[in-house]
Amino acid sequence: MFQRPFLLRLLRSRPGRLAQLGAGILLVVFGPLLGWPLPGPFGFMMWIAGITLVLRNSLWSRRRYVMLKRRNPKLGKRADWAMRRGSAKARDRRDAKTAVPQPPAI
Repeated sequence: MFQRPFLLRLLRSRPGRLAQLGAGILLVVFGPLLGWPLPGPFGFMMWIAGITLVLRNSLWSRRRYVMLKRRNPKLGKRADWAMRRGSAKARDRRDAKTAVPQPPAI
């Protein structure tokens, strides 16, 4: 019988999910503050990592995110792209297949 690796089982367990949720909340709150003195966009990247962890582990935040995407589809598309979500990649592939080529401008 196939058994999942220990780390995967730990991340999928309730205490593991709560730890990820807590880490995500800490990154959302303190990521930009810690990244402020660092060169480059590190604070923003830590904030995005925190949002990703929170969205993966909180049903309430997922529902709020879906509501945001329905109200602002353009913003939701950019957020999906920034978080490298599979839905964004699938949407890009689908749009590329159905895109109508534009004639060249003269």
